[in-house]
Amino acid sequence: MNVSDILDQEALGLAADIKAGNLSAEELMRATLDRIEQVNPQVNAIVSLRDPDELIAEARQADQSERKGWMHGFPLAVKDLANAKGLRTTMGSPVFADQVAPKDDIVVARMRAAGAIIIGKTNTPEFGLGSNTFNPVFGATCNPFDLTRSAGGSSGGAAAALACRMLPVADGSDMMGSLRNPAAWNNVFGFRPSWGRVPSEPIGDSFLHQLATNGPMARSPKDIAALLDVQSGPDARQPHGCPDEPALPGIEADVKGRRIGWLRDWGGAYAFEPGILESSVDALGSFNDIGCILEEVSPPFEAEAIWESWTTLRSWSVAAATAALLENEETRHRLKPEAIWEIERGLRFSAMDVHRASLIRTNWFKAAAALFDRYDALILPSTQAWPFPIEWRYPESIGESEMDTYHRWMEVVVPVSLIGLPCLNMPAGFNAQGLPLGLQMFGRRGADAALLQLGQAWHAATNNVRRKPPILASA
Repeated sequence: MNVSDILDQEALGLAADIKAGNLSAEELMRATLDRIEQVNPQVNAIVSLRDPDELIAEARQADQSERKGWMHGFPLAVKDLANAKGLRTTMGSPVFADQVAPKDDIVVARMRAAGAIIIGKTNTPEFGLGSNTFNPVFGATCNPFDLTRSAGGSSGGAAAALACRMLPVADGSDMMGSLRNPAAWNNVFGFRPSWGRVPSEPIGDSFLHQLATNGPMARSPKDIAALLDVQSGPDARQPHGCPDEPALPGIEADVKGRRIGWLRDWGGAYAFEPGILESSVDALGSFNDIGCILEEVSPPFEAEAIWESWTTLRSWSVAAATAALLENEETRHRLKPEAIWEIERGLRFSAMDVHRASLIRTNWFKAAAALFDRYDALILPSTQAWPFPIEWRYPESIGESEMDTYHRWMEVVVPVSLIGLPCLNMPAGFNAQGLPLGLQMFGRRGADAALLQLGQAWHAATNNVRRKPPILASA
């Protein structure tokens, strides 16, 4: 097989070929490194790449070793917010540019135990703040469908690497849409699991901060399910969790009759660039093709209250994790303005401010639970804007709506993030300029497997991922 024949396959297809002896881990590694050499200089998605000779030797060793799991021999680059032993974890910050990880984070250790070979990292914005992947350590990640535009973030490097077939699957993390926005802009699937299903590191407080989660990205929901099953499972050192029914075994399901609620623009609360809502409506027709029942839904909760709760809890969480960097004179001047804004804001809140924000969160969770008594899933667009010019920090307006914060332009992801629901970005087509569109489909807490069943049926009916970035035309 040539490079494209190998790398165009979905991950589980590659795994089956390796298991059957039709493809070696060494062949896969060589194809991967060839693609990275050819394409990565244009998109800057993979960073801290290990020595190719070492990687080929490691793949050759995998071919001679007992099979570890379904990811046996898979090249994997880890998002540069997570620790992989022996590699730098810069978090996109000059403060940590030379920090080398002494051990794997939980999610990385689980993927390595399933057979993955860690080849490097994927690029991310500084501390993962902002859905635009640029930082002073490695620079910006370009969108492979238009190299003059942003790949999104904070899992922008992971999404771009997947789109370019430089990785078969990828890990990411999502606080405010970071597994969904870049997936939408790179025409791949990104899945935010139910909060607690995939553990983060047991560092700092383990009870209060329930916003961010790790999760999988791939070019099909079936591959998402396989990687989710690897990443999932409780950590005895942490108090929270979520039922982790395996997602892969039942992925090929009959979804006829399932009810889907379309939230459109939340009753006009969310501004969208021209074409996004119209293209979303066109894409939704595929649910009728697979036998689902689609209905439009009125706004179930006040959008501004959700935003108020979110911005309070987010700034409080960011401040709790990074305030020491602001207080240290040696590191303060090396933080980007958005990080300083979040920290200073978070430090100003009282305990009762946080309580009021969490009460709003509680009430929205109850309202959403009532909706899921009627619907199997709800849908919103994944983004409010098309990929914007790479030199922008963020859009300052959407149409006539001025953005009052650096992240207001992606407010549409917040209803999911605030209450920790499972959510899948689904590639939903392209505009006239060839820029990708995504829909975010979310469900009841713990309904991860059922949501991925819907996603797999959608994928089988649409297969939007088959459209590859223009830069692969000669690859």
